[in-house]
Amino acid sequence: MRFGALLMPSHPPERSIRDGQRWDLDDLERLDSLGFEEAWIGEHFTAAWEPCPAPDLLIAQALLRTKRIRLGPLSHLLPFHHPLELAHRVAYLDHMAEGRYQLGVGIGVLPTDHALFALDASGGRNRRMTFEAIDLMTRLWTEGASDFQGEFWSMGETRSELPLGHHLNPFQKPHPPVAIAGLTPGSENHKLAGEKGYIPVSLGIDPDASITAQHWDAVVEGAARSGRTPDRNEWRIIRDVYVAPTDAEARELAINGIMGRCWREFLLPIYLGLGLGPLLKRDPSMPDEAIDLEYLADNLWLVGSPETVAGRIMDLQAQTGGFGYLTIVSYDATDERESWDRSLQLLMDQVLPRCQVSGRLEQNCMGVQ
Repeated sequence: MRFGALLMPSHPPERSIRDGQRWDLDDLERLDSLGFEEAWIGEHFTAAWEPCPAPDLLIAQALLRTKRIRLGPLSHLLPFHHPLELAHRVAYLDHMAEGRYQLGVGIGVLPTDHALFALDASGGRNRRMTFEAIDLMTRLWTEGASDFQGEFWSMGETRSELPLGHHLNPFQKPHPPVAIAGLTPGSENHKLAGEKGYIPVSLGIDPDASITAQHWDAVVEGAARSGRTPDRNEWRIIRDVYVAPTDAEARELAINGIMGRCWREFLLPIYLGLGLGPLLKRDPSMPDEAIDLEYLADNLWLVGSPETVAGRIMDLQAQTGGFGYLTIVSYDATDERESWDRSLQLLMDQVLPRCQVSGRLEQNCMGVQ
């Protein structure tokens, strides 16, 4: 198992944009030095807690400050971009990254983002736009400029007697790895990942992981459409993690620190407001008011001592049938830098080795060498 990180990027609204950018770049450099395999940067337009409308700009700067970590947006929200313009930006950035770039795409779910762009998302319009956009982008990269007429966008040929025409293809062939995230059972996003061989990413917010486990079923269903065999080692699951020397300290830091504040002021109201509260509940009959930070710390977040967190990660492996990457949510911990840095260090130095040993023992018990 490998570790990655998701920078939403999450910043308290009082943080200046520039200070938030400094934290993000420092964080990416820190993750690289600790040995994280990858980091993803989110994109939104109307969320003060996630003030990053251009993750590619952060990635371009971070490439100069990191050495090995792979970087990518998670996600470029394709309904809000012209796919041909974005395809050129992605290809250009892929050359800058020289193999360290990954492209995450998304459908855009925030209603205020839809309102800003005057996008009617009813009937799954935003999803159809996303699927058409990624199809158009990959067509351009693999087949070149050609006549295409879609439901939302068009493409034309660029042949000319002049020294002009489409020429910019990605550094990675045929194109950078593509990732797409899903949240609900039977997600069409995960089916597309399986069908096309994209990286499936699961935003896991269900306490017992029974819903997250169904995400892989959707990947398998999609893969059957194209005769692919999906690889669980490519599956990413996103969770909140906080590690400290003791369970009590980790719980206190998670609840009363930036993680807890972000959930209290932003994430929890968003999930409940979008009608996703049932995904967070162990008992369907529990009222929304019972989903507080203490409940999240005990049931959803992976918080505790290195031994406790390693055990919960291995439980998650067993509950889901196995996955390759745990993607932790990274927060702007400017005001708790020491304990946050310690959490990351403990995760790599003490949690990961426990998970690797536990995983090997489990394989050996099943006769896998």
